[in-house]
Amino acid sequence: MVQMKLISKRRNGYALLFAASICLAVWLGIAFMTEAVFVLGAISLISLLLLVRQSRLLYDARLIWDNRILVVPSAFIFMPGCQIKKDTYETVVSTFGVLVGSEIYRWGLDGVHGVRLHTVRIDKEWMYLTFGDAAQTMRVELLHGMPQKQAVLDTAQKLLHETGVTADITGW
Repeated sequence: MVQMKLISKRRNGYALLFAASICLAVWLGIAFMTEAVFVLGAISLISLLLLVRQSRLLYDARLIWDNRILVVPSAFIFMPGCQIKKDTYETVVSTFGVLVGSEIYRWGLDGVHGVRLHTVRIDKEWMYLTFGDAAQTMRVELLHGMPQKQAVLDTAQKLLHETGVTADITGW
């Protein structure tokens, strides 16, 4: 929930910047200061693009939060060529992707040829999610914190029902 508040604050800041730059551009346009109008017009365009991008990010974050399956405190993200450890307030695994801090890794939203969740493996301490498309595959490792096998089975059942991917449960 903290991530969405940060994304929402950033979106509101971009909206305020956009509104202020439009008002200043109009005011300076009336005062016939054409150079300043062009500069503020460029600032307005950039802030509009940032506002649209942040609004889409907030929409995706809300979609993931509203359809969450599991919430854990941190995550390891593996991409070809690099490894990233994210210690965040919370990492949310959802029907539609993973929300790690203010980063969103989506799947299942872009049709047949988009990013898909491929495999889920759960052991006593970790959950491993592999997802991607034809161009790139990523792996996220989550310290799940589920001490009981029934909680793991419930999460695996929810993953199967929500994403269609059967979790491989090992070590229990």
